[in-house]
Amino acid sequence: MAEFKHRALGLNQKNKVIFIAMSKHLFYFRRHAVKYVLEKGYSPISQFGIFDYFVTDTVDRNTVVIANNNLIRVSDEMWVFGPISDGVLAEIELVKEWEKPIKYFKITREKDIQEVEEVKNKEDLEFESLDLKKAFFKLN
Repeated sequence: MAEFKHRALGLNQKNKVIFIAMSKHLFYFRRHAVKYVLEKGYSPISQFGIFDYFVTDTVDRNTVVIANNNLIRVSDEMWVFGPISDGVLAEIELVKEWEKPIKYFKITREKDIQEVEEVKNKEDLEFESLDLKKAFFKLN
């Protein structure tokens, strides 16, 4: 029997797995974020790539959220893109509880990404509401 060969067998280095967190309002941006993470040399996990948008509401949302939280659990880091929503804030809280690193990124001109190097004050990050901003800074 001939030995099986495939290029994937030689490309098996371990990369950090990055969970991509973003508001549902940025659904259109999901592929840009995946591309960004890949270009940085990491392996992205995007809930919108795997579950689309709550599997087009054909699966109970709690089931999807449990699966999403397990993706966060197996990730090495979380990268947050764009304004922080209530769902993203819940994900941030889990990541902090699990002591995983978090990076924040602003989206400019609808597709450009700029890392927020250090969160020094409340103006460094964007939020979907003032209440979320207050809740975030109570966490930190």
